[in-house]
Amino acid sequence: MNSSVPLWTIGLALFCAMLGAIGQLLFKLGSASVSANVTSWLFNWKLLSGMALYAVSAILFIMALRYAQLSILYPLIATSYIWVTLLATIFLGEQFSSVRWLGIAFIVAGISLIVR
Repeated sequence: MNSSVPLWTIGLALFCAMLGAIGQLLFKLGSASVSANVTSWLFNWKLLSGMALYAVSAILFIMALRYAQLSILYPLIATSYIWVTLLATIFLGEQFSSVRWLGIAFIVAGISLIVR
C-alpha cells in the first residue's frame, strides 16, 4: 500500500465499503415488502436501516478523505462488490458461477494495482 496514505484511512475506506454492502443487503431484503403505497417505504425498517448505513458510510468516508487521496481510497469502495457477493451467497442463498467468482478475482487484482 502507498506509504503516504495513513493505514487507518485504508481500513476506514474498507469499513465504509462493508457498510455499503450491508446497506445493499438490507435494500434487497426490504424490497420484498414495498409497493406503490408510500407508507410501505416510510415504515420499512430494512430500507431505512440500509439508508442509515449508507449515510454513516458517507460520513466516515469523508473523514478518511480528509487525510488521504481520493484516487487511493475510492478504488477501495469497489470492494463492496466483493462484500455484496459474499453477503448474497450467505444470507440470500444466491448462487454464483465460476465466471462470476473470476470477475471478483479481477476486481481484487485491479484494486491491488491501484492502491499500490
